[in-house]
Amino acid sequence: MSARYRCSYSSARTFCPSTINRKLPGVTDTLVTIGSGQQQVVNLANIYIKLSSIEERSVNQQELMLRARSEIVGRYLKEFPDQLRTSVNPVAAISGGGFRNSDIQFVIGGPDLDKLTKYSDALLAKLKTIPDVVDADSTLISGKPELRVVIDRARAADLGVRIGDVAQSLNTLVAGQKVSTFNAGTDEYDVRVRAVGQFRANAEGLRRMLVASQKLGWVSLENLVHVEEGTGPSSIDRYNRQRQVMLTANTKPGGSQAAVIAKLNEFAKAENMDSSYRTFLAGRSKELGRTATYFLLAIVLSFVFMYMILAAQFESFIHPITILLTLPLAIPFGIVSLLVTNQTVNIFSGLGLLLLFGVVKKNAILQIDHTNGLRKQGMERYDAIIQANRDRLRPILMTTIALVAGMTPLTLSSGPGAGTNRSIGVLVVGGQSLCLLLTLLAVPVFYSLFDDLARSRVWSRVNAVLAGVFGRVRRRAATAAASLLGLISRQ
Repeated sequence: MSARYRCSYSSARTFCPSTINRKLPGVTDTLVTIGSGQQQVVNLANIYIKLSSIEERSVNQQELMLRARSEIVGRYLKEFPDQLRTSVNPVAAISGGGFRNSDIQFVIGGPDLDKLTKYSDALLAKLKTIPDVVDADSTLISGKPELRVVIDRARAADLGVRIGDVAQSLNTLVAGQKVSTFNAGTDEYDVRVRAVGQFRANAEGLRRMLVASQKLGWVSLENLVHVEEGTGPSSIDRYNRQRQVMLTANTKPGGSQAAVIAKLNEFAKAENMDSSYRTFLAGRSKELGRTATYFLLAIVLSFVFMYMILAAQFESFIHPITILLTLPLAIPFGIVSLLVTNQTVNIFSGLGLLLLFGVVKKNAILQIDHTNGLRKQGMERYDAIIQANRDRLRPILMTTIALVAGMTPLTLSSGPGAGTNRSIGVLVVGGQSLCLLLTLLAVPVFYSLFDDLARSRVWSRVNAVLAGVFGRVRRRAATAAASLLGLISRQ
């Protein structure tokens, strides 16, 4: 809400939305707080909505949030376009005292508040133009009436008044200071001391306040300060002792947080900010970037470890590549299954992708291992491939059907936590079902191509080099192990 309004106006403006919210399906209770939090911003109101259990309502939380934006927030924004700023967010599982539990939290930090206002306003206007963005807002709320006290330092020195005493006196008389507690039975109340409203709410009252002097005892503030009326931000946030402004936004269902963040970074570069200003992510946006980095690292390491284990099992450097080439085939089918079922790509679907890799790899291992076994028995490559695929078709179908049947309850679940379970189940069931036929056809083709490569002169030289390297590593490891065992036995 505009910073010039007081708590009574905020209360009147939030009463009607709170009443309408109770009429939404599945809403059981609403709680309105005004001026809550450490800063006690009186023009900031929060409406908390409690929903009935998911089994008792026909709509999910995301649908109710969309209705709240369109039916309630949209209505009041049209009625009071320059007075209200709204956002609809899920309540955080663990409240950490941040500004909002928003999908996007983009921070601009720097020394000068005027330039921060300029940069943040420009980026906020561009942020609102991104199609997948809703609830775009800023922590900087300007226009709050304020009284600025300018101290005449030379005059204060002549009167024997310290600058810190002026600041401490104003803080005590205007903001108030806790001096004691009052106990009433089992209840405890803070006792705060400050000036009465008629003195602290106007410039004349501030001028009449007294401050301690080392020379004269008590001196009126009008002898050493100038009080000016103006407007300013309702609060100034800081990080690492620098002022900062946070841009917040949510993404529409199906929207990509990563794409919005990439757009914001492009907009920030286009602003050509001074070198003393920087941008960074916070909250869920920051965690998303860290999670994506760690997840990509996990995928890379999984490929490395799978190759090492398969190379040891098959005693070949070429056959593991044949098996691992089947894994990328599962990715597009998994993504298609998510799109068809209106699921998003998130950390849970990423875990499902790792599970899908394991299942697809297992099928390829069955085919190639049996093919190699038949060739060792004297069969030609073509005949061995045909026979191995015929023999392994039944166990592959059996394990696939068993996996799909086991994951189906996750895709059809509707209780608490069903959203996370459904992402994993849909990706595994859809990806495995769709890529099964392609895998059965692709593995023999890859096997033939790489078997021809293994017989070439180039690969023979590469294989000899690799065998020599791994042989030396193996011998040194054996020597080190023998030495360690000898030391242990002598102990």
